[in-house]
Amino acid sequence: MPYGPQVLDSALDAVGNTPLIRLDRIAQEEGLRCNLLGKVEYTSTGGSVKDRIAKRMVEAAEREGKLIPGQSVVIEPTSGNTGIGLAMACAVKGYSVIITLPNKMSLEKEAALRALGAEVVRTPTEAAWDSPDSHIGVALKLQREIPGGIILDQYRNINNPLAHEYTTGPEIIEAITSTPSTSARPSSENVDVLVAGAGTGGTVTGLSRAIKKHNKDCVIVAVDPKGSILAVPEELNTEDAGAQYVVEGIGYDFVPDVLARAEVDTWLKTSDTESFEAVRKLMRREGLLVGGSSGSALSGALRWLKSDAGKKIAQTKGANVVVLLPDGIRNYMSKPWFLKMALEAEPSPLAHRIADILKISPIKDVTNVDTIASGIASRTEPGVRSKPDAADETGQVVPA
Repeated sequence: MPYGPQVLDSALDAVGNTPLIRLDRIAQEEGLRCNLLGKVEYTSTGGSVKDRIAKRMVEAAEREGKLIPGQSVVIEPTSGNTGIGLAMACAVKGYSVIITLPNKMSLEKEAALRALGAEVVRTPTEAAWDSPDSHIGVALKLQREIPGGIILDQYRNINNPLAHEYTTGPEIIEAITSTPSTSARPSSENVDVLVAGAGTGGTVTGLSRAIKKHNKDCVIVAVDPKGSILAVPEELNTEDAGAQYVVEGIGYDFVPDVLARAEVDTWLKTSDTESFEAVRKLMRREGLLVGGSSGSALSGALRWLKSDAGKKIAQTKGANVVVLLPDGIRNYMSKPWFLKMALEAEPSPLAHRIADILKISPIKDVTNVDTIASGIASRTEPGVRSKPDAADETGQVVPA
């Protein structure tokens, strides 16, 4: 159990302590003999791995006297999950919050942020990180103009990687070392490979530092989307330089200070297509409702395990390969890639059988996913207030 039987004092006490789950069905399907394990972060209170850094950054700022109750306004540029974690922490602690969020990030993230009491400012996705119009540039402007404004700055804040060095990593190690090796389920009782996506880079940096203390021979694999520039060697980034990618929460057009690329043994580039196919596998094979960057991590792990570097571990019984699954599908249910996966899949044999029994077509009424998605996307453009003109439960129309 992640928590004891006692009553917790607040939502912040339920951050982290997430399960490490066997991905046996995928492993068998892929012909792997190693233990493929998923660290499922969407079970944290705010729904993602970023809850951990939000909690730690806020509490550290309080200890250092940087956050003052009744005066401070937390401002943060984010892809969404860090913002949700901060909004949750600040709701508990009573601070005002402003989140600057690139346009491409989902409406669900904005809705969750607003539900937690945050103010949300959308910025152009295409703006370079150092542009005054970017989510970082707009946050800096707001900090200058708003009394008490403070940017905790996940891109530079040492508490970002420390949160993972001191919580996420030790949780993984404890789960593996506390699970006995048996003839039916052999285990090296070490973390032999760790695969994680890189956004700010705090997660993979902190995890590497924790796990290398436990097993210096552990292979750390970082996954970077095509179009991002985080991977090394730099040649990995040239083929798709500047390309737009749909997956959220990983990849950047600059290298954040908290990313120690030397802590990573191998970098892999992933595409949207393979990421979303891996999401489907995690849902259909393992029952895990994960988000797109979890698919990136899994697709990277599977590709590495089939490479010359990874195939020995892939075929080693008892070797433990951990894949960090950062968040859940909650944040992406209006995105075209998910709607198409869920609503436009080919009818299954069972669907055909049902159709034969009920004398109906196995193909459902066509849902115009593109129209739905474009309508939702229009609500996330900078300067647009995201209050949809939708009928509520009484049948009344709620005006924007």
